[in-house]
Amino acid sequence: MPRGAPDLARTIYLLWGHHPSPGRSGLTVSAIVRAGIELADAEGLDAVSMRKVADRLGVGAMSLYGHVPGKDDLTALMVDSVYGELYDNDVEAATRVGDWRAAMRFVAARNWALYERHPWLFDIRSARPSLGPNLSRKYETELRPLDGIGLPDVEMDAALTLVLSHVDSTARAHRNVSRTRAESGMSDAEWWAAVAPVLEQVMVDDELVLSARVGGAVGARFDAAQSPEHALAFGLDTILDGIEARIAEFTTTRPDPGPAGEAPPAGSAPPAPGDG
Repeated sequence: MPRGAPDLARTIYLLWGHHPSPGRSGLTVSAIVRAGIELADAEGLDAVSMRKVADRLGVGAMSLYGHVPGKDDLTALMVDSVYGELYDNDVEAATRVGDWRAAMRFVAARNWALYERHPWLFDIRSARPSLGPNLSRKYETELRPLDGIGLPDVEMDAALTLVLSHVDSTARAHRNVSRTRAESGMSDAEWWAAVAPVLEQVMVDDELVLSARVGGAVGARFDAAQSPEHALAFGLDTILDGIEARIAEFTTTRPDPGPAGEAPPAGSAPPAPGDG
């Protein structure tokens, strides 16, 4: 058995509700997780420790370990808990907003808003997901609008991953912009007003004419060097257009085989998306 397998199994059991009884103290896993989230929201993920969580709950640190064995388990529980905020356990939430494109915009907006509420999610370092119930429902909810539109299963997962990765990168940029504003004490408009006139004087090299023109256009439009919100919208449009082209490719040039695994008769039309 791999060295970390028992710890993984323990975490999965915790995620799926196999919790110790509260005991005389009344302490519960849910209360510990809530305290961890509150602490991370206020001070960041690095500030979360078992001792600080215990202090927040007014108990001794050792009393936590009988419920949550360590910070890795606590972090996994915190992440899964906040994922539960996305769709209120309604796996049809995304399918009710319109067609699959509208649904993907809905998914993108919900995930962006989750990062705004809990920016410590950016600091989760594991490339492997904690496979808890809320993450599993999140995946189910976000996949459903893509089912039956003409993409094979692996392409459905890749399309969703592409949308979520784009949200992640632009939301990170948004956080960095917000941090810079707070740390510098200058708004983006104030910063641009200070640097733009100087750039006009120093960027006189003919080889920089294109970057000066495009950078100037961006600065004039956004009063900033970038707009993560615009990048989110533009990128999402581009991604959805690409997915739509991919659907057309699968439904016109790669028809599904017939019931017996044979290709359709020559000259027959390919099946429409969603046809069985």
